Amino acid sequence: MRVVIAGGHGQIALRLERLLAAGGHEPVGIIRRPEQEADLRAAGAEAVVLDLESASVDEVVAALEGADAAVFAAGAGPGSGAQRKETVDHGAAVLLADAAERAGVRRFLVVSSMGAQSGHEGDAVFDAYLRAKGAADDDVRAREGLDWTILRPGMLTDDAGTGMVRLEASTGRGPIPRDDVAAVLAELLDTPATAGLTLELISGSTPVAVAVRDIAGN
Repeated sequence: MRVVIAGGHGQIALRLERLLAAGGHEPVGIIRRPEQEADLRAAGAEAVVLDLESASVDEVVAALEGADAAVFAAGAGPGSGAQRKETVDHGAAVLLADAAERAGVRRFLVVSSMGAQSGHEGDAVFDAYLRAKGAADDDVRAREGLDWTILRPGMLTDDAGTGMVRLEASTGRGPIPRDDVAAVLAELLDTPATAGLTLELISGSTPVAVAVRDIAGN
């Protein structure tokens, strides 16, 4: 399976790329800076240098050529202002979804955020982030041309993954290692029956594969 990941140099994306490569898949990371290419190669991924804040939909369609799935794992990142939350966390997600539809790449995963809502109130940068993520999620969920799954992790940590999670429509707040987020994304890619679901994810007591299988069967 060829999987194109927007935000390919992000912490979750690099972990996902390693997992996909180890599983015999072909991960492709979209990155903004050429100097990031070596890190992707080390993770077993192909790199495509493309700035999703300025790219045309045609350029993103070209990056998706031959793909079986797309994952939006990009983000403006810490230290960015409210404007970049809108252009990256919302605008780039919409751009990737537009390109996926045009390229015929139906399987589409989004790494969102717990609490994301387009109508979220507040004037802080984090409030703008939750609004941007929520607006992107709303846009993706409205698309009939995509088999989308939206994953909303809790508080991300760099702890070693345990492989034990809680994955439900609503979990409540809690931490989750980035390792385990990547493992869940990889499993979701292999489980098309999770299309159409918005899921929250925190650490728990269920093995990743079982948690994904169980939610797919609900």
